[in-house]
Amino acid sequence: MLEYFDAYAARYQPYKGGDWCYEDGCIYRGLLMLHQATGQARWRDHLLRLVLPQVAPDGRLRGYRIDEYNIDNILSGRILFALDRWTDDPRWMAAAGVLARQLDTHPRTESGNYWHKLRYPHQVWLDGLYMALPFQIEYAQTTGDDARRRDALAQMASALAVTLRDDGLYAHGYDAARVQEWADPRTGQSPSIWARALGWQAMALVDCAELVGLAEFENAGLLAPLRGLLGQVIGWQQSDGGWLQLMTMPELAENYTESSASAMFAYAMASAATLGVDVPGQDDAIARVTAFTRARLVRDDSGAVQFGGICHVAGLGGFSGVYRDGSPEYYLSEEQVSDDAKGTGPLMMAHARALQLAQMPSQPVHSLSPSS
Repeated sequence: MLEYFDAYAARYQPYKGGDWCYEDGCIYRGLLMLHQATGQARWRDHLLRLVLPQVAPDGRLRGYRIDEYNIDNILSGRILFALDRWTDDPRWMAAAGVLARQLDTHPRTESGNYWHKLRYPHQVWLDGLYMALPFQIEYAQTTGDDARRRDALAQMASALAVTLRDDGLYAHGYDAARVQEWADPRTGQSPSIWARALGWQAMALVDCAELVGLAEFENAGLLAPLRGLLGQVIGWQQSDGGWLQLMTMPELAENYTESSASAMFAYAMASAATLGVDVPGQDDAIARVTAFTRARLVRDDSGAVQFGGICHVAGLGGFSGVYRDGSPEYYLSEEQVSDDAKGTGPLMMAHARALQLAQMPSQPVHSLSPSS
């Protein structure tokens, strides 16, 4: 697995021609975690080679515009804290400050959540929880801003409240204005359960828990939702160890086990285990999804190993002349690709977390308090 990641990183080209973007951020998180798990310099070397051209000495980010209010652009900023610790170069925290200023003026819904993007007004997508909130907590901890940290946890709780469905799972999107065609007129929620949206959500929850500690995470009302989400996810694991693109609709003929969501769930479950958060069936689910992801690594005609079965992109509303209505048929219509950053990045993270978990002594199991 490590040799696949090394070869992938060596041939990786910035996702959007070098402009600052979340897809690169998925790879940066993976490389950072591999460095932390193995201590090997090669992961840090890959990281520095990729990030340095994107951040100017004064902290300006290549291709970045604050007035787009694109929540996706925040994710890559998480790497800046590690780079600051490694190099003591002021550019990294200057760049982090640029992203924090975006959050300071980012439009919000009435529930207090960041809009997904200026082009998607009044909307909360589960993707955005991972894009913004762990960065906000890390920035708050680095700068000693307790109010900013508490705001991130409050936003997580309110986002879960507005996207929670009657079946206990979460809708991909929520439209507070209820004007989008995909939004239910009563709830404002999009109609389908998309596995990768839950994957972003699960990763956001475990990363926030790790950053603030379980006591504050539980006090913010987030530990029970994390355990509930992972419990539901485990219940929908398929016989091959992966999760379906439309996670709860195995009856659909064109449905398929999707690799990026499966890697995200693998990361979230392994992270929960390292935190001592026990979910019934978690150990078996981790073993099965590990086998699934290994089986998805196949050689192409040139002999290069690739990670296949990744949904290239999916979203809600208008994009490139197409209206994405959030229906099951829409999600199944999106292209499948190999080696996309949204799949390989989380796979790096899941593998690194599994290495860390294997090195740990047995963890005490965290029990929910009676009030949870």
